[in-house]
Amino acid sequence: MIKIFIDQGHNPRNPNAGAEGNGFREQDITFKVGLKLAELLNANPDFEAKLSRNNAQEILGNSNAESLRLRVDSANNWGADAFISIHLNYSVIESATGCEAYVYRLYSPAFYLAENIVLRLSEATGYPDRGVFARPTLYVLRKTKMPAVLVEIGFISNPGEAVYMNDNTSLYARGIYNGILSYYRK
Repeated sequence: MIKIFIDQGHNPRNPNAGAEGNGFREQDITFKVGLKLAELLNANPDFEAKLSRNNAQEILGNSNAESLRLRVDSANNWGADAFISIHLNYSVIESATGCEAYVYRLYSPAFYLAENIVLRLSEATGYPDRGVFARPTLYVLRKTKMPAVLVEIGFISNPGEAVYMNDNTSLYARGIYNGILSYYRK
C-alpha cells in the first residue's frame, strides 16, 4: 500500500494563514481539495491517504515555524511514501494563470511525481502547466524524509481562476489524483 500524506496548505487563521484574493481564502480551497483527494486515494485499494488538517477549523501550531514542523513531523512519523502540499498561487499580475510545482531537487523522484501532477492537473482543468521548479529552501521540501511536492494549483489573484478553483475543487483533486496514479503507474 502506498501512503500519501496530503498537506492542505495553511491554517484557517494565523499563524500561517494563506493568501486571499477575489473574495476567497487559500486555506479554505486547499482544505476542500485535500479532503476530496484523500477520498479518492482512500477509495483505491493501492493507496492510503492522511491529511494534515482533518477539519476546516483545525489550526496546526502556534507559529509559522511550528505549523510547518507539525505537518512534516506528521508525515515523517507516519512513514509516508510521498508528501503532497496543496497551495494557491498569488501574483500582482492579475492575468497570471495555471499550475506549477516545487520540489527540493530537479530530476529526483519528487520531480517526476510533480511533473505528473502538474500535467494531469492542467489536463483536468484546462489551465496551463507552468512547470516544476527546485525550491530547496522550502521547509516542507527540505525536512520531509520522502519525495515531497508543493503544488500551486492555480492563481487566487486571477478573478476567473479563483472562482473556478472554488467551484470545482473535485476537478482539482481529480487532476492531482490522476498525476499520482500516472507516477505510480496504477
